[in-house]
Amino acid sequence: MAPHPLRVGFIGTGLIATYHSKSLRRSGAAIERAGAYDIDRDRLEAFCAASGHVACASEDEVLDRCDAVYICTWTSEHPRLVEAAAARGVAIFCEKPLATTAPIACAMTETVRTAGVTNQVGLVLRRSPAFLWLQHVTTAPEAGRVMSVIFRDDQFIPIQGHYLSTWRGDVEKAGAGTLLEHSVHDIDMLEFLVGRIDVVSARSASFHGITGIEDAMAVSFSFVSGAVGTLTSIWHDVVSRPSLRRVEIFCERRWAVMEGDDWFGPVSWTDSDGTQGALAGDELVAAVEPLLDGPANPDGAFIAAAARGEPAHPDFATALRAHEIADAIYHSAATSSSVAIG
Repeated sequence: MAPHPLRVGFIGTGLIATYHSKSLRRSGAAIERAGAYDIDRDRLEAFCAASGHVACASEDEVLDRCDAVYICTWTSEHPRLVEAAAARGVAIFCEKPLATTAPIACAMTETVRTAGVTNQVGLVLRRSPAFLWLQHVTTAPEAGRVMSVIFRDDQFIPIQGHYLSTWRGDVEKAGAGTLLEHSVHDIDMLEFLVGRIDVVSARSASFHGITGIEDAMAVSFSFVSGAVGTLTSIWHDVVSRPSLRRVEIFCERRWAVMEGDDWFGPVSWTDSDGTQGALAGDELVAAVEPLLDGPANPDGAFIAAAARGEPAHPDFATALRAHEIADAIYHSAATSSSVAIG
């Protein structure tokens, strides 16, 4: 007899929950769409009408109806909900950032470890074909050692109508601004691409004048490998511009760049002998397939792991490392000093 489909619930039914719901459908994962809850009843009912989930009256009702839950609320609610889900033995997909500070993220990581539940974090760029291929071409032996990385990430400040929410402008709910809320992805990708970071030096600015919410952050990094790099993270008001990333990596014998779509590229490279290459779209996806560990779809990967009761990736421990680096960056910006990271 085939196993019963995993019962999947959602707490928080905004833009990010909708993204994951659609991604689950694209993944083809065999699931039962169970309960969902949001404090905004209209948003909840719209989500359920589109997804097939059942509108619940409380978070507890969702957790009592599901085997796996997506936690897609504002950041400050994550710890409480993770604890409630872990206590029930429910598999947990928690959106990034995990928490407003690294110590809280550390406690959450211990909670899921002690409970023994499958856990995954929304650091979805770990399965981006563009980033996977960029790593592939810059770690190839013929590229030589990575010397430097230049990373730029910009988007319009996400308190506009497109996001259907304004909580990212509230430091009590978000914890901080563009670096934590958006570029926690980038911190994770920097170590994924280049290796362990050991020193950071940062400066921040707040042009929107929202207390505790920086909208520009410039960071310099040194890596254990000897490489150096920079990250510039910006929340602007150019609402006609989509969220975009550009990453350049200079190796001893190869230059590579990812720009445009941070999922489908293009990724291009040039070698010291003049050889050039470029991949994008379906061609890029096909090239990356042999490099993948498990399903290409992050949500499909979570469901597969949860159904087997196995570890998922990237997990809370992976996210904790990004939080530790983020806290060091904020400390550096606040003290105008370089900060070493263990």
